Amino acid sequence: MDPRKLARLCRELADNKKAEDIVILDVRKLSSVTDYFVIASGTSEPHLRAIVDEISDKLRDDHGLRPRAVDGTLHAAWIVLDYFDVIVHIMRQDLRERYDLETLWGDAPRLKPARKKTAG
Repeated sequence: MDPRKLARLCRELADNKKAEDIVILDVRKLSSVTDYFVIASGTSEPHLRAIVDEISDKLRDDHGLRPRAVDGTLHAAWIVLDYFDVIVHIMRQDLRERYDLETLWGDAPRLKPARKKTAG
């Protein structure tokens, strides 16, 4: 799957479980490790689990994609799903503010959400 499409799909899947403040950073010109970071916040361990499960289960079941690595724990409140070209960070808001990945990668452009089609 095209990395940009995968990043957008990860954002959509996180949004399905009401993840907060979902951001996609285009790090292609800044990193040799990956193309996109998807960063999303959850409010509790169960919320984080729901977001992680939605992304990993749907990508596996619907697209045959599995992360090459998973790091972090729900207890630690920061889980990383590594899909090679897309790395998904799911974290509790207080950790997100502390580590501030958006500022650390501040030179990375953000992918705007696709416009929703309106009935008309």
